[in-house]
Parts: sequence; C-alpha cells; structure tokens
Amino acid sequence: MLAHRLCAPIRSAIPRAVGAALAHNRMPPQQRGSFGHLASLRASGSRGIHDKDPNTMYATTILCVRKGDKVVMIGDGQVTQGSYVVKDSAKKVRRLQNGNVITGFAGAAVDALTLCEKLEAKLEQYPQLMRACVELAKEWRSDKNMRRMLNAVLIVADKDLTMSVSGTGDLLEPINGVCGIGSGGIYAQCAAQALIDIDGLSAEDIARKAMKVASDTCIYTNHNYVVEIIDVNAPPAPKDAKDAK
Repeated sequence: MLAHRLCAPIRSAIPRAVGAALAHNRMPPQQRGSFGHLASLRASGSRGIHDKDPNTMYATTILCVRKGDKVVMIGDGQVTQGSYVVKDSAKKVRRLQNGNVITGFAGAAVDALTLCEKLEAKLEQYPQLMRACVELAKEWRSDKNMRRMLNAVLIVADKDLTMSVSGTGDLLEPINGVCGIGSGGIYAQCAAQALIDIDGLSAEDIARKAMKVASDTCIYTNHNYVVEIIDVNAPPAPKDAKDAK
C-alpha cells in the first residue's frame, strides 16, 4: 500500500509529461527561436532567451569580415514570423557613433533596436568600443527587465575591434576577424573562414560569397543584403557629424 501511494504521483505526472512532449514535437520547427516564438514566450510570461536552450539561434544571418584595411558587416533582409516571411528588406546592419561603429543584430527587431540605442548611449559615455561593450553586457546581464525582455544578439565593430555581445554575458572577440550570428551565421562564418586566406579576395568579396552560402542553405536568410564598410585608414568622423543612415 505504501509503495502504491508513493507511485501514484509519478503515474499521474507521466501523462502530462508525454502530452507536453507531443505538443512540443507538433510545433513547427521554424517557431523555435524565430520572431513568432519570441512573441509567444512573452505572451506566456516566460523569461525568454534565458529559459530556452542556449544553443537556440535566431532567424537571420549577420556576418562581419575583417581583412586588410577594410571591415565589412553584412546582413540579410528577411523577417520571419512563425512559418511566414513578413518582410524581405529589413535593415539589420546600422552605423553608430557618427559612422565610426557598425553593428548587426539577430533576434526581435524592436529589442535589437533598443539595444543599439543603449550601445550608442554607452559609446557616448565610454568612447572606447571594448569598454562600451563590457558596460552594455554588464547592464544587460544584471538588469532584470533587460534580461527578461530584450532578446537579441549583436555584432559590433570599429576599425580596431570586432565583438559579439549577448544578454547571457557572453562578450567574444573572433581571433581571425570573422564573426557570424543568427540561424545562418555558422554557415556564413565557416564559408568566410575558408575564403579569408585567399589572395585577391577583398573583405567585401568574402562577405558576399559567404552570405550567399548562408542564403542558399538557411531558409530564414534571403539574398537581399545590407552592407556597411569601415575603412581602417580613414580618419574618424567628427563628433558633431550626423549618423550615417
């Protein structure tokens, strides 16, 4: 009798667990880590990115390539909501700090734009990109509202430094000048790494060829690219210059 009573809660929990697993398997794969999944997480009151599999990737591709005297940031224009493409010409690569810094984002668009604004504010306070990224990551990690609500990953670069920043506290600098994020980021990054040592290919050539590999492979990445380039040898823009659009 005692064993029967102890096992009763376990027997009652098994059907619920099986039902939850079946419901998860019936979910369209594109809703896991896409814009639609982020929206459903918020509606259900979930904490978002920190309650999910840390290996989840967001539905886009952003790539940064540094070679010679050029730094190139490139991103596709596709916005996916669930199983639908709602926009094919979004601008996910932008300039900050009067054009001296370029950034690309993967994740919910509003969240990423909010983070870009916060990064720009940090750059005003701390003009050095490394310090600004560290301060942003600290705030993002420690602030409860930012941690729960802002679901995005950023790549930021200036003429000296490239870094990826996430709300989990990760602040990574690539060792070979190539960095990719998003659902197609690993394809683009691997392709760029294979091309980086080939003589005669510029940073922009490598970025475009690598992005084409990602676009042909990842269903959440299209062929409408936005490209921003920093010339390492160019003088920095003055502080009162208008931001490049």
